[in-house]
Amino acid sequence: MFDGQGLDSLLSEVRMLKSVIYGLEEGVIVADRQGRFLFFNRVAEEVLGIGDGVLEQWSDAFGCYRPDGVTLSPAADLPLARALCGERVPETEIFIRNRVRPKGVWIRAKADPLWDEDNQLLGGVIVFQDVTRNKEGQERIQMLTSAVEQTADSIMITGSDGVIGYVNPAFEQTTGYPLEEVLGRTPRLLKSGKHTPDFYRGLWKTITSGQPFREVVTNRKRSGELFLAEQTITPIKNPEAKITHFVSVIKDVTEQRKAEEQRSQMDLARTVQQRFYSVRPPQVEGFEIAGSAFPADATGGDYFDFISLPDGCLAIAVGDVSGHGISSALLMAELRASVRASALTVADPGEIFRRVNAALVSDLARNEYAGLIMCRLDPAQRSLVYANAGHVSGYILKHDGTVKRVLESTGLPLGMFADAKSTCSEEIPIESDETLVLLTDGITEAEDTGYTEYGIDRTLEYIRGHRSDNACDIVSGLVEAVREFMGDSPQRDDLTVVICKSTVKVGCVSQAAL
Repeated sequence: MFDGQGLDSLLSEVRMLKSVIYGLEEGVIVADRQGRFLFFNRVAEEVLGIGDGVLEQWSDAFGCYRPDGVTLSPAADLPLARALCGERVPETEIFIRNRVRPKGVWIRAKADPLWDEDNQLLGGVIVFQDVTRNKEGQERIQMLTSAVEQTADSIMITGSDGVIGYVNPAFEQTTGYPLEEVLGRTPRLLKSGKHTPDFYRGLWKTITSGQPFREVVTNRKRSGELFLAEQTITPIKNPEAKITHFVSVIKDVTEQRKAEEQRSQMDLARTVQQRFYSVRPPQVEGFEIAGSAFPADATGGDYFDFISLPDGCLAIAVGDVSGHGISSALLMAELRASVRASALTVADPGEIFRRVNAALVSDLARNEYAGLIMCRLDPAQRSLVYANAGHVSGYILKHDGTVKRVLESTGLPLGMFADAKSTCSEEIPIESDETLVLLTDGITEAEDTGYTEYGIDRTLEYIRGHRSDNACDIVSGLVEAVREFMGDSPQRDDLTVVICKSTVKVGCVSQAAL
């Protein structure tokens, strides 16, 4: 039994203890065996909004959820409820969302049963702390870790001394160095020898001064292969502003730079080729002449040209070099230069081809060649001769549109064999209202969506049906008809047409267009 003084002392200690517990940063709740709350402190009230609650309704009353944050936790599974059954409950995470914490908080709680001196269960106590910030921080760290691990760019982290402490999986994929081979080493293992010592001194001076370094660097892979990298090195500082680490982000831009260089080369080739295609046919008394080329790629392998000759004749050439793209454009440029040089000194198209073949055969690879047809038009005599080196046939149509002459191949394509020869035809008279048709196989082999070719019959039928049109309109109309026939089918080859109509007046002069 306590006397009055002893009771006052005990009550004073209890009040002090309650005051201490009430001021703790952790939430504290004490309950009796029936689940009635005997005591709860400030933090518990701020988190749970403490009020009357039956044990079986704790989850709903206080908003206690499982870790998924959606499913209410059964009341019997809550730490305090388990403690009231005599169980010691280790730290457990619970998600709380209720009227006082509508956005929800995470708590980490542990609970213990309370026994009297006779080992009889009196109740239980739960102690918990708000770990929302820690959990959100952990989630952010996990998210950042996942991002670093899964990013396609290489990431390397070194200490302030430059020793590598971490690389992500992309680093191994890019450089070929596995993690175990780089830890404890320095980034010098990537040195390519392409940068001067001053370059690296400048790099180190920049990052040790606290500034980020950004540059395109040539690095070397484990295999010895060089690669271009957009590299950013960022100093990381602690709260005292002291540099503790350097983070390098390495983006392999080798293929990107190659593509940019290729696009630049293609643009240059296209610009040069545009000049070739924009050649204007000369005005020739008694003839209308027009030509046009539409490459399948940025640059094409088709070729057409009009060459005014010293004797008053006109050479009309249409060719098709193998392949597409920049290599074909370069071959076409070489073909054009060689044809023009030879045509100014030699009258016979067959001899011109022999000289062009000799110039090309030593320069071309095994699978490169050029088909070419050339007509030497004599306006005074109203006649022509031609040679055809493995090109598709040309045609001369009569005034009624029927075929007068097929200009078939007279030799092998140019550039294939050093001793290849191409003969020249006999002189072919050209009557009034007759039409010379030269084209490439891009016209006749153009396909619709059902893989049906446009064909030579449709080509000649179109020209026959528009023979009263001028040469300019026939060229543009034929190309439009081919494209309409193709529909949604992609253009797989260059489209080139040259039309020369025999008239009795100065005709339309067409500008070749792309």
